[in-house]
Amino acid sequence: MGLGPRLDLRQSQSLVMTPQLQQAIKLLALSNLEIEAFIAEELEKNPLLDTGTPEEVREPEADFDAEPAEPTDALAGLHGAGDDAPLDVDYAAETFHHDSPSDMIGADGAGAQGMDGALGIDGVTGGNRDGGGEGGDIQDRLASAIGLADHLMAQAGQILSGTDLAIAGHIVDALDEAGYLTVPLVDLAERLGVPLYQVDHVLAVVQTFDPTGVGARDLAECLALQAKEADRYDPCMAKLIAHLDLLARGDLPRLRRICGVDDEDMQDMIRELRAYDPKPGLKFAGGEAQAVTPDVFVARTAKGWAVELNNATLPRLIVNRSYYAELSGAAQDRSSKAWLNDSLQSANWLMKALDQRARTIIKVASEIVKQQDGFFRHGVEHLRPLTLRTVAEAIGMHESTVSRVTSNKYLASPRGLFELKYFFTSAIQSADGGEAASAQAVKSHIAKLIAEEAPDAILSDDSLVDLLKARGFDIARRTVAKYREALGFGSSVQRRRQKLLSR
Repeated sequence: MGLGPRLDLRQSQSLVMTPQLQQAIKLLALSNLEIEAFIAEELEKNPLLDTGTPEEVREPEADFDAEPAEPTDALAGLHGAGDDAPLDVDYAAETFHHDSPSDMIGADGAGAQGMDGALGIDGVTGGNRDGGGEGGDIQDRLASAIGLADHLMAQAGQILSGTDLAIAGHIVDALDEAGYLTVPLVDLAERLGVPLYQVDHVLAVVQTFDPTGVGARDLAECLALQAKEADRYDPCMAKLIAHLDLLARGDLPRLRRICGVDDEDMQDMIRELRAYDPKPGLKFAGGEAQAVTPDVFVARTAKGWAVELNNATLPRLIVNRSYYAELSGAAQDRSSKAWLNDSLQSANWLMKALDQRARTIIKVASEIVKQQDGFFRHGVEHLRPLTLRTVAEAIGMHESTVSRVTSNKYLASPRGLFELKYFFTSAIQSADGGEAASAQAVKSHIAKLIAEEAPDAILSDDSLVDLLKARGFDIARRTVAKYREALGFGSSVQRRRQKLLSR
């Protein structure tokens, strides 16, 4: 049998990612504020997209009461019949949102119902909420806060002038955000071409400014400046500040000998030192503070938990049908009509993407609230172990979709503001073989036990293991030590020294 070339016709299936699908996947991982920026770009590019109230473009013949089919996959149904590839696959992603039924006007004029009351799940309801417009005012107030450099130069202008004022400006520029001088005085003198003693003199003036301690070159100098301001910089305090390394190690006997004081005086000096601010410049930390804006609101109602989207961070987006009709009547050549149709399809796709994003976030957030009902009712000690797969299987989505939805998203509840990822924690098996506990809940128990320990009864890691086992958590000693360190607590020896120092 001879071998030779031949032609075969084979049929196979493959998942092809269209540009719209790729963009929708990219949008799925964005927060509301990031989506707001994306929509602003789309508004500039697409003349058929507009902002305004839904009533401005409502068409009477549209069937706005029609209930849209519930999507089975995340953002499924964003595309037409010839472009129905699901987003609920292992890509990488984010989405969009709209505020009203008329925002969903398609090429055929049909509308879709809004999100109010959607996705009722065992007492958990989903919807939309306008969070008000107060966020901008807060940001404006934060942005207007005076910085450290301006605060210091305002004081320098009242005391210094000429060359000294210029030197003060360079010194202030060389301060870090904590208020420490990061450039050697010799370098400043050479850079400015002035004598070193003059720079040293101006620095001494700057160190008298508010906040006390600013302009210091190290921690000891910063604390010394504050001790002098409080008229507590006697020889004993000077020796204590000069030996901060011994204080950090808890070597009190050696410190008492160096300072020449007894136990009571040493405790008074340490208490005084602890009252000082080691980073005085942080009161005027540079840069605008960025407030976290929640993407989802959770509130307790008579019927259960209500889960709603925060629409305050999203513009009211509409498809301007009247403008489309005006442009289509004026378009004569084929390229203009093609561009206009592409713009309409892009606008319609964006509206659908926004609607499906809203539904997907509500669906995932509602399941999280359902799974973590104990946390929302009673606190972190009732936080259950939860995985992305558990949520994905419960709502019929792919695990990667749940991961994208929970990325960079925040949930505001009566218990505070939490990232959605916070609710996914590993499991710790209980000692009696019952339901597993969340690692975060175990950490909460450890923190509470350490906070309640007496100075003369510091708990060792072995003692913590026994106490946790009595509460139903069968955890190894090394796990307790790992969690303790993650919480920022030192060993039992270190905590005993800290308790003695704080007396």
